[in-house]
Amino acid sequence: MSRTDLSGAATRSGDWSRPRAALPALCLTQIVGWGTVYYAFPVLSPAITQDTGWPATATTAAFSAALLVSAIAGIVVGRTLDHRGPRTVMTAGSALAVASLLIVAAAPDLAVFTAGWLLAGAAMAATFYQPAFAALTRWYGPHRVRALTTLTLAGGLASTAFAPLTATLNQHLGWRGTYLTLAAILAFLTIPTHALALNAPWPKAPQSPAPIEETTAACVARGRPFLLLAAALTLSAFAMYAVVIALVPLLTTRGATTTQAAWALGLGGAGQTAGRTLYAALARHTPPAARTACLIAAGGATTTALALTSGPYPLLIALAIAAGMVRGNLTLLQATAITDRWGTTHYGHLSALLAAPTTTASALAPFAGAALASPLGGYPHLFLLLATLSVLGAALALTTSTSGIGTRRSRRHPVARSQRGN
Repeated sequence: MSRTDLSGAATRSGDWSRPRAALPALCLTQIVGWGTVYYAFPVLSPAITQDTGWPATATTAAFSAALLVSAIAGIVVGRTLDHRGPRTVMTAGSALAVASLLIVAAAPDLAVFTAGWLLAGAAMAATFYQPAFAALTRWYGPHRVRALTTLTLAGGLASTAFAPLTATLNQHLGWRGTYLTLAAILAFLTIPTHALALNAPWPKAPQSPAPIEETTAACVARGRPFLLLAAALTLSAFAMYAVVIALVPLLTTRGATTTQAAWALGLGGAGQTAGRTLYAALARHTPPAARTACLIAAGGATTTALALTSGPYPLLIALAIAAGMVRGNLTLLQATAITDRWGTTHYGHLSALLAAPTTTASALAPFAGAALASPLGGYPHLFLLLATLSVLGAALALTTSTSGIGTRRSRRHPVARSQRGN
């Protein structure tokens, strides 16, 4: 029996019940949280700089700093989730997010504005995908992939719902009034939802046979497979987020209008949502290391195609959608990477450690991509470099299998070998 099977057996035989409201509640709060704290900023950024006179680079840097804070804070949040569950963490995180938006809305200068975003970074760590993934992984056991897919499908609607709403509010209320309104929506929909819907007892983590369980989270995190997996996903995240930000300027250099390029980006987001529906079938038929390598390589292939294809416009749209489908699968890949290899016992802690470098890469990618485009000779050459990084990530991913480690352990522990089976 594999570690995953052991986790499933423990889940089915446990004396706890899954909170029925958890999944729909988290779907709602992910849409609202991402929509108000994350996606509102790129919509309001031009209005902020125009109204205040603050440099666009400085306001964007404040937002990127929030992502860096979320990467660091996520490690502490993940460890807490493993022991105490999501209710207190996500409820407090929602309150912190509301406070951060109020500070941003009222900021009299750039320093206070930046402080508000640093606070928002801590709130992101406590409310975005990682804590929600940890909650569903523990509560849904062997059915976690279906639950995680549902959650990310809902999360993909955040920009669809809140980007137009934010733009409309800004036209009538200005950027400060918009942030105040979004803070009120966030408070009303997420704080009570997290407090009331995540109130089920937090089950103990399923345990593997004792000799195997001697491997602690710290030992796993120092191990070669984990470090190589982190490196592979970090390279992939850097390439993926740089492509998202650079897609519009790439397409405009191909002759597309800004509106056409924006449509390509938006349809790529739709492809991301559609792609996530395929992940469960992919997970059933591929081992973790091969699946990781294939998806990262697919990201490199779509990036290469975008670099080398000059048109026609419908073909560029199709490539943008294909790239989005790969991105959608990569989100679920990271959500399941820990359980596929090391089970669910230390999921919160290990997934936070895994997410820290990838979140950092996603924060730095927009700046790095824009800075590299000119020295490299334009956006097509930038995309070729990003594709190369994806290929390197795919090669690293092939070395992340833990089967050899498990085999060596089972030889030292005959009991563990007989319990694990195949």
